[in-house]
Amino acid sequence: MRTTLALDDDVLAFVRAHARRERISIGEAVSRLARNGIQAESRAPALRARPKSRFALLPARDEAVTSEHVRAMLEQEGI
Repeated sequence: MRTTLALDDDVLAFVRAHARRERISIGEAVSRLARNGIQAESRAPALRARPKSRFALLPARDEAVTSEHVRAMLEQEGI
């Protein structure tokens, strides 16, 4: 499909260099790079919702979180 894109100068320079290296057209380079980005995005873990408070949630565990766990984490963080 033929279309017009407005690209930032640095992006266009990267695409041109990529196209030269791969010996493909600029359109094909844009398509490949966009496809790679789409595939990487689909493999990335889903973004977690922002915490609703200033306290972060601990990752899920197979064990109960004890005071010792908390103390160890505080020491690790230098708090």
